[in-house]
Amino acid sequence: MTAPTISSLRVNGATLHYEVRGRGPLVLLIPGGTGGAASFDGVAEDLAAGGYTVVGYDPRGMSRSTLDDPDAEQHVAEHADDALRILDLLSPDEPALVFGASSGAIVALHLLTAHPERIARVVTHEPPVVEVLPDAAEHRALLARVQDTFRTQGLMPAMAVFAAGLKKDGDTTDGAPKDRDTTDGDTAEPEPGPGLPPRAAARAEQTMADLPYFVGRIVPGFMSYAPDIRRLEGLSDRLVIAGGQDSRGELPYRSAAFLAERLGTELQHFPGGHVGLTTHPAEFGDLLRKVFRS
Repeated sequence: MTAPTISSLRVNGATLHYEVRGRGPLVLLIPGGTGGAASFDGVAEDLAAGGYTVVGYDPRGMSRSTLDDPDAEQHVAEHADDALRILDLLSPDEPALVFGASSGAIVALHLLTAHPERIARVVTHEPPVVEVLPDAAEHRALLARVQDTFRTQGLMPAMAVFAAGLKKDGDTTDGAPKDRDTTDGDTAEPEPGPGLPPRAAARAEQTMADLPYFVGRIVPGFMSYAPDIRRLEGLSDRLVIAGGQDSRGELPYRSAAFLAERLGTELQHFPGGHVGLTTHPAEFGDLLRKVFRS
């Protein structure tokens, strides 16, 4: 793997860590969950080899992107402004291609509605915009239970409640929530395990370190976000909403599918499930490249 060029950028209230590969039109990759720039390692190299300048970054408060105030509330609009600052720095004169995963897809949606002139095409993979769903009230109650559990019982009980709520109809196995990977936009305890390569082990450790921030700050601020449907209708020609082939019926997939239906667009299916970016990087990256070029 070719080492990226690593830099930092001062933004309002934070310092962002970002990584750049390749040359050509700009592709900005916005991670979700507890993922950062490292969650795109499986696709960034191939995109860069295909003639793009590829930029991944750690969202504010995650991993190597530090907050001036560690207790600051987190808002989708501010995270979208961070993405805009990177675009303005690296592609000041040309609209960019953007991909967002999970909570990063919510950021990408807001970036499109707020600054459409800066976006050539945006692909949003399973944005959990539960406010578009007809049963949104049930999911607001889920988020309240997650936060209450986090305050009263701690991180992992809250993660168990959250993971169960994301499954199809709250699917469980033997009464316990099924395990889920958190590294690029999902939400359960990772299993570092013995014998991991050093980079993977460090990533798993960082994921665990970021989980309290994700559960306490990102989940409530992002999953209460209501996208501007009317505004998105006028921008649907440059918006691709995607879902995982293997995550049909899960909450993020349902949100993406319902949003696509509301906008009158076809849902694009990508390989794997909610974390297909991690489990099927070659196939995922190949399709992403084709969608950007279409």
